[in-house]
Amino acid sequence: MALTGLQIFKLLPKTNCRECGFATCLAFAMALAVGKTSLDDCPQASDEARETLGAAAEPPIRLVTVGQGEYAVELGGELVLFRHEKTFYHPTAVAIEVRDDLPEAELTERLHAVQALSFERVGITMRINSIAIRQTGSDSASFVKTVELVQANSPLPLTLVTQDPGAMRAALAIVGSKRPLLWGAAEANWREMTALAKEYGCPLVVTAGDLAGLSSLSEQVTGNGYKDIVLHVPAKAAGDVLRAATAIRRMAIKKRFRPFGFPVLASVGDNRDAYLAALTAATCIAKYASMIVLDTVDPAVVLPLLTLRQDIYTDPQKPIQVQAACYTIGNPGPDAPVLVTTNFSLTYFSVGNEIESSRVGAYLVTVDTDGTSVLTAWASGKFGPEQIAEALEKTAVGEKVKHRKVVIPGYVAVLSGRLAELSGWDVLVGPREAAALPGFLRSYTAN
Repeated sequence: MALTGLQIFKLLPKTNCRECGFATCLAFAMALAVGKTSLDDCPQASDEARETLGAAAEPPIRLVTVGQGEYAVELGGELVLFRHEKTFYHPTAVAIEVRDDLPEAELTERLHAVQALSFERVGITMRINSIAIRQTGSDSASFVKTVELVQANSPLPLTLVTQDPGAMRAALAIVGSKRPLLWGAAEANWREMTALAKEYGCPLVVTAGDLAGLSSLSEQVTGNGYKDIVLHVPAKAAGDVLRAATAIRRMAIKKRFRPFGFPVLASVGDNRDAYLAALTAATCIAKYASMIVLDTVDPAVVLPLLTLRQDIYTDPQKPIQVQAACYTIGNPGPDAPVLVTTNFSLTYFSVGNEIESSRVGAYLVTVDTDGTSVLTAWASGKFGPEQIAEALEKTAVGEKVKHRKVVIPGYVAVLSGRLAELSGWDVLVGPREAAALPGFLRSYTAN
C-alpha cells in the first residue's frame, strides 16, 4: 500500500532545513504522499529512506519496454482496476505468431500480411505491435534462420518463444541489441533464461502451470536481481484466462503483491476455432492482458480486436477530439456548402468521410465541445447557437464562400432560428445521420 504522510515523515531527517522548499519536514512529507514533490528535493534523506520510499513509489504494475525506437511497445504501468477510476495507460500489444517450421515463401507471405494489418480509425493508425517466433522442434538452426528472416523483413519488435537456452542465445546473438521479448523462462530453466535476459538487457516472460507456481517463479527471478519480467497467464480457455488475469491484477493493485506486479501476456494462438480465439482475445484486451499473441492474419479477426483495444484504452475523462477549426474537404469553390459539427473525433471522421464519398467539395467547421457528440454537446450547452456563431466568425469561413448558408445537424434543428439571428447566416437543417449526407450534398445549391 502507498505510504501516508506521517509514515513518510518518520523516514525523513526532521531538521526542517527548508532546502526542499517547504517550511517543515512534515509539510514536505504530506506533499510527497500525494505526489506533489519528489524525494530528490530532500538532500538530507538517508539511503534507507530513499530505498524504502523508492520501493513504495513504484507503480503496482511495472512498466516494461519491448523493442526500440519508433516501434517500441510499452507493457504494464497500470494503476487501477477499472478504467473509470482514472484511465488505462498502455494499450494491449498485439503480436502475430510465426513458427520456425514454415516454408520460407509462406513465412514471407505471412510477414507481408502482418505489415498490411494497418488501419486508420478516427485519425489514429492501428497496427500489429510484435511478431512472435516460436520454436517447434529441437533444431535451433531452423529457429535462428527464422529469426534472421523475420528481422530482415519486418521492423516490428520480436518475441522469441523457446525454452531452449541454447537456441535463445543463438537468436540473441543476432537480435539481442534490439531488445526482443524472451518468452521461455520456466521452472526448469529460469536461471539460464534470467542470465540471458540480464546479459542482453531484454525483458523476460516467466510461465508456470498455475498461479501459485507463477508467483513462486516470479519471486525467484526478481530475487535473482532481474525485474523486467512479464507474466504468462497459465490458461487457454476464455473463462480461465479471465479468472487468472483478474486475480493477478487484483493482487497487484489491491494488495500490492509484488510477485504479480508485472504485465500479463496471454496466448490465444493455438486455438483452432477462429471465433473462439477472437472471443478469448477480446476478453484478454478488456480484462488486463498487456500483450496477446494471435495465430491469424485475417483482417476480419484483427480489425475488431484493434478497434476494441482503441476503445478500451481511450481516456474516459478525455474523449478523442480534433482541433476546432474549418476543414477543407475535396476541392470546394466559392459556392461550396458549409457544414458544422462537433470536434468529437468519431463525429468528425464520420461526417468527413461521407462528405468525401459524395464527391462534393465542402467546408466543415468543427465547434469546440470538449470532444463530445452532437446531442451530448447540445444537451450540455456546448453546441448551441452562440457557440456555432462564434465558430463561424472565428474560422472566417465566410471569407471562403460568396454565400451565407450553413448546414447544421438534423438532430439540433431547434437551433436554426436563434443561430440565424446571431450569425446572420441562412441556416439549413441537414440530415440526422452522416450516412444521408451524400444524397443531401448532391442536391445542395447555394442559390
